[in-house]
Amino acid sequence: MLAARYVSARTVEVGPADTAPPAAGQVQVAPAFTGVCGTDLHIFHGDMDQRVSRPAVIGHEVSAVVAAVGEGVEGWAVGDRVTVMPLAWDGTCPACLAGNQHVCQHLDFIGIDSPGGLQQRWNVPASTLVRLPDGLSLRDAALVEPTAVAVHDVGRAGVQAGETVVVVGAGPVGLLIALVATSTGADVRVVELDAHRRSVAAGLGLQTLDPREQDVVAAVEEWTGGAGAAVAFEVSGAAGGVTTAVDVLGVRGRLCLVAIHPTPREVNLHRFFWRELTLIGARLYERSDFERAVELVASGAVPADTVISRVVPLAQAADAFAALEGGAGVVKVLVDCREDTGAPRG
Repeated sequence: MLAARYVSARTVEVGPADTAPPAAGQVQVAPAFTGVCGTDLHIFHGDMDQRVSRPAVIGHEVSAVVAAVGEGVEGWAVGDRVTVMPLAWDGTCPACLAGNQHVCQHLDFIGIDSPGGLQQRWNVPASTLVRLPDGLSLRDAALVEPTAVAVHDVGRAGVQAGETVVVVGAGPVGLLIALVATSTGADVRVVELDAHRRSVAAGLGLQTLDPREQDVVAAVEEWTGGAGAAVAFEVSGAAGGVTTAVDVLGVRGRLCLVAIHPTPREVNLHRFFWRELTLIGARLYERSDFERAVELVASGAVPADTVISRVVPLAQAADAFAALEGGAGVVKVLVDCREDTGAPRG
């Protein structure tokens, strides 16, 4: 069995991994495909060394097949096709007691705070498994976790059919937010600097705005008949993205903050006052978001062939990080973990 481990800034090494049987209450899965996301890239850059214990097997966007079942686990059998909702909460903190377990104050985000899916055998709590339908390929199912993020974000923002929505940033999560918002009946525009990502968005049937070539605020004013957007999602993680997301909103518009901003940003609070805007934080997901994400990916509402840019074998996992870091021509990169595992293909 192999595992890819983050060792130090910009260093990922692949080597043998010891595989223990699943403990009571756990299921051992054979990861099939593991997506590399922006958080993984932050780890790769060394930006989360204070949180991640090294060497660390990371990765939390996973499709898998059940390989073994621990004592006391019911409802799962070897060969079941699954994805993993990578959250383990304590159930006792104020957030959990208030029903907000997904933002537990002592949350174990599996794949960051504990070992993740860039390996060929992975023991996880049985409670984290989400079943996949037979018609959904394991490759495409690696998109369920980021789609669940988008489902949660759109739900937090309260997007309704007929509303005008601006998504600032067309990385994987931004594209998925735009697709999920469109599936609710919203009218969506995507703001993106990168030409390749705009072309991917256009290929998904989304209308785009290029801030280098046009006045985005004026374009939104024209599109909305002077009203401004009802909802904006800030997914760029850039200071300019924050400004754009605030400026495009109309009266009582909602700004949903999705991107992780590692440093404080200036925000036009006068515009919040003047237009009675609302700022909404959105983090992670709940189980209902995961279940809805499975439906969206399985139905083709999330066109996996367009979103997935590249697949690399586990032995070359470092190449996945390099590709995502380079950015050119890349949206979503997957790592194929199935080598020599015997995991079913598909």
